Amino acid sequence: MTATPAPEPPRESGPGPADAVNALSAPAEPPDHTDSPAPGAAPRRAVGGRGGGGAGLLVRPWVEGDLPELLRLLTASLAGGPTGERSADFFTWKHLRNPFGVSPGLVAETGDGRLAGVRLFLRWEYAAAGRPVRAVRPVDTATHPDFQGRGIFRRLTLDLLDRVADDTALVFNTPNASSLPGYLKMGWQPAGRVPIAVRPVRPAAFARGVRAVLARRAAPAPPQDAGARCPLPGAADWFAGQQRDGTAGPLAELLRERAEADAGDARLATVRSAAFLRWRYGEAPGLDYRVITVVRGGELAGVAFGRPRRRGPLTEFTLADAVVRPGDRATAARLLRMAARSGCDHVATHLAAGTEPAAAALRSGYLTAPRAGMTLVSRAPGGGPGPGGAGGVAGWRFALGDLEVF
Repeated sequence: MTATPAPEPPRESGPGPADAVNALSAPAEPPDHTDSPAPGAAPRRAVGGRGGGGAGLLVRPWVEGDLPELLRLLTASLAGGPTGERSADFFTWKHLRNPFGVSPGLVAETGDGRLAGVRLFLRWEYAAAGRPVRAVRPVDTATHPDFQGRGIFRRLTLDLLDRVADDTALVFNTPNASSLPGYLKMGWQPAGRVPIAVRPVRPAAFARGVRAVLARRAAPAPPQDAGARCPLPGAADWFAGQQRDGTAGPLAELLRERAEADAGDARLATVRSAAFLRWRYGEAPGLDYRVITVVRGGELAGVAFGRPRRRGPLTEFTLADAVVRPGDRATAARLLRMAARSGCDHVATHLAAGTEPAAAALRSGYLTAPRAGMTLVSRAPGGGPGPGGAGGVAGWRFALGDLEVF
């Protein structure tokens, strides 16, 4: 079955970090989820009640047996994704091995078993003032060309919201300009823009790349793959030396100290555990995450994760996450400076207000890029702004790794 792009697909991970420079370019033990897909047959029900066409289509939870056809639809609609191809390994990592839970999702199916559309939500978990907030992020969607224009995207989305409402408090995502109006019509509330900070490392190359895009002309490609130039050690190798269960050891101790210090922060922040960080940065197929560590007095004082990548005519080090001991701005500054030794032309990251990295940013050479960032929208599954929504972006404490890739 051949597919062409759906008319209103959400961007695969929202604007990428290089959108930080507007000129460079135009996401603990998981709880059980009763709505999680499982191998085997799934109950079906007719699509309807949401208006529009689609007569004769049935909607059901996705199952693992759908994977080959899902990948074909997603590739046609969203291209190759962050790794350049929509592989079964990446899909499985993202939707089945996520420590926050298996992704709930729906497919629209014809009477003869063809898939007309797919919609998936990625499980996520935040904490605010020490209390857990269960969340989902709308991600992969595709519509077969034979069924476009019938409102399948809208119906699958609203139906899936109904299905997750009992165990989910918040729905959030970072749509691009083409998909944003559709989300707003379905009740998403705009929360503002998540800003991006940039540190040029090779000023001459960085300036040439920016000028080339502003002038809408081609610029010479980087001389070699970004990863080949990066001397920072691989995150996968680093995690191989950590305790597998993540309940003890230097990383677990650092995370415990961080969680205790942040327990009074009312902003939404991703629940970080050693298992989550291993999954997110050590096990992501096809993504070349690197690790930066600061050890002081035999203890892990700070750790950061990021990946080198091509960004048009430039190479970028996407600094996805940084964790330091409470109040340790010196370690935060050191991590930020070490990221600049990645061999790339510039570093891009998000520095949440009030955090140690944000306090250390200016003296480490990082500046917030104007007119850039990711548009954040959210809602409660049943309607309304949901937790954190009323306060806009100021109600969240993101790391860039919470938003990129997915």
